[in-house]
Amino acid sequence: MGFFVGLILGIAMGLALIVGFARCENVRSKRRSALATTIAAFARMTVEDSRKILTPDHYPSWVVFSQRQKLSWLNLHLKKIWPYVDEAASELIKTSVEPVLEQYRPIILSSLKFSKFTLGTVAPQFTGLSIIENGDQDSVTMELEMNWDGNPSIILDIKTRLGVGLPVQVKNIGFTGVFRLIFKPLVEEFPCFGAVCCSLREKKNLDFTLKVVGGDISTVPGLQDAIESTIRDAIEDTLMWPARKVVPILPGDYSDLELKSVGILEVKLVQAKELTNKDIIGKSDPYAVLYVRPLHDRMKRSKIVNNDLNPIWNEHYEFIVEDASTQHLVVKVYDDEGVQTSELIGCAQIQLSELQPGKVKDVWLKLVKDLEVHRDNKHRGQVHLELLYRPNGMASIFTNPFGFNVSMNPLERFLKNGVNGTEAIENEKSVIQKKNEVIVRGVLSVTVVSADDLPAVDLIGKADPYVVLILKKSETRNKTRVVNESLNPVWNQTFDFVVEDGLHDMLILEVWDHDTFGKDYMGRCILTLTRVVLEGEYRECFQLDEAKSGKLNLHLKWMPRPVYRDS
Repeated sequence: MGFFVGLILGIAMGLALIVGFARCENVRSKRRSALATTIAAFARMTVEDSRKILTPDHYPSWVVFSQRQKLSWLNLHLKKIWPYVDEAASELIKTSVEPVLEQYRPIILSSLKFSKFTLGTVAPQFTGLSIIENGDQDSVTMELEMNWDGNPSIILDIKTRLGVGLPVQVKNIGFTGVFRLIFKPLVEEFPCFGAVCCSLREKKNLDFTLKVVGGDISTVPGLQDAIESTIRDAIEDTLMWPARKVVPILPGDYSDLELKSVGILEVKLVQAKELTNKDIIGKSDPYAVLYVRPLHDRMKRSKIVNNDLNPIWNEHYEFIVEDASTQHLVVKVYDDEGVQTSELIGCAQIQLSELQPGKVKDVWLKLVKDLEVHRDNKHRGQVHLELLYRPNGMASIFTNPFGFNVSMNPLERFLKNGVNGTEAIENEKSVIQKKNEVIVRGVLSVTVVSADDLPAVDLIGKADPYVVLILKKSETRNKTRVVNESLNPVWNQTFDFVVEDGLHDMLILEVWDHDTFGKDYMGRCILTLTRVVLEGEYRECFQLDEAKSGKLNLHLKWMPRPVYRDS
């Protein structure tokens, strides 16, 4: 009897244990699921979500004020060591900038040197800090935003061409900008990097005044503007990115960190249209200034086109590129005022990072009053460019359609350039194949198909249009037949032009209205031949310039005719 009672109690207790264990596992499973859901929700949370849930009072101080504390720590320690920084940096800046001042010395001066240079007792204040991810595993890039209202003691010893010596003091310096520090290469030896590259990444504001010690600088006409321009050019040349100063920390060769060319930017300044008129009588006389770095010897200036708000330049320039990822091309269009200062019509810029190496980019850039002001709704005109970026060491891979020299036959040019611009290819068959690919001259076939929505110029609301085709360099002209009383004429006429230099020539198509006693201008299209030379053939509908409406439908075809010199 006792055996059966014990057996029943044992079974009951076993079942109770099993049920209890199962219920416990279910509870734990639900808790794990709820915890996993919570963790997943936190993982999806953004900083903005956390700020909505928790007020700043709930954060520890090292989270809320980490950035502020870092900057406070930097500013505190910079203030402590500033006397030593002043002594070292003053001498470094003086020895670096003085030769550049001499290089940009105005013609009215015979000498321009520092007689005294110290940065003063007021240390700059860091207001921002960021680490830049650039994909380079062998370096760390840091950017520091800095504000400095200092009390430096800077005196320039100036001598004019007349032999007059003037001590000029640079006062009231106010500066705001972003400095870039690159620690490279990273090494195992303390302090874990071999050198530091210092550069001014962005110059937000730079103000200063000039004062002749014991006199008035305005007594010498033009002196203040000349010195101020020289100082700004010297800063641009020595400190502004991509210029940099390399400071070795550990012994080693750091020549690879020095500023060097990484490629060439080819620019064809084609034309501008609908420019703002700056003259009261007549029209503006526009010219363009182009640069990648605003240094006098690197800035290019176009010819002046007199009395024209739709100038055609068709000029080609080359610019040295030192950092394609951050540099940009700037175009400024001015109205020439003769002996007076030219008046800015508008400016534009394009980032070099937008260009695909080895590919020509055709762009129209809208002109604005100031590159720093993004909200400028006033229409100032547009400028037309063709751009080609050629990285160094890749000349054999990328075709340079802008830089072809028509005085050299294709074989000679290829043998000169070679694989890397220095050595010729050894395989004769490859030489012949490459030779046949190079285009020197050709025949341009232009089919004027039709026009759409031309503006009405006759009293009855119609027009008698025809098209005049002009090859700019040779001034070869052709014209279509007249289509009577039509704003949507169809011509389907083809014209052939012998072109000597297709990559530097232009095709101008002017639409006119034929009248018994004259003709009326209706609009025009201006085309470079770069695209048809590179593509061989294309069809396109072009908007008429200088017209209220109208489009021209064209079919262009390029037939290369290489010319080789007899041996």
